[in-house]
Amino acid sequence: MKCPVDKEDMMVIESRRIELDFCLRCSGVWFDAEELDLLISAVAKENHQQSRRDLLTPRPAKVNEGPRKCPICGRTMDKAWLGQDPKVLIDSCPHGDGLWFDGGELDQVIHQIKDDGKDDILAFLSETFKAKISKEFPE
Repeated sequence: MKCPVDKEDMMVIESRRIELDFCLRCSGVWFDAEELDLLISAVAKENHQQSRRDLLTPRPAKVNEGPRKCPICGRTMDKAWLGQDPKVLIDSCPHGDGLWFDGGELDQVIHQIKDDGKDDILAFLSETFKAKISKEFPE
């Protein structure tokens, strides 16, 4: 699969039925449809799964960041906010093919879905996808 930012081939990272595509050049991460739910199910305690899903439901965003094409269907993705504090701007395929996280955005989201206690997959993902760039967008 090609990176929607720099068109480079992405590397596949797989754990617990979750297969992420990672760009070594820009550190972006692609989640296919349903993989974010699989991550939440794998790491959130049962009584916290719905609150995590609510936290991670994309909400439309209007920003001036350039458009990106979905690496699956090739259509322009929508900009969306995830999380609360801080909100994280991601790209979402309008046809539901998946979600794109620029470098560092996944780490910001992971910190918001952690339950008390340590989880190996979150620790691995957080370390792998740490923020390399910090950016903020006004609402």
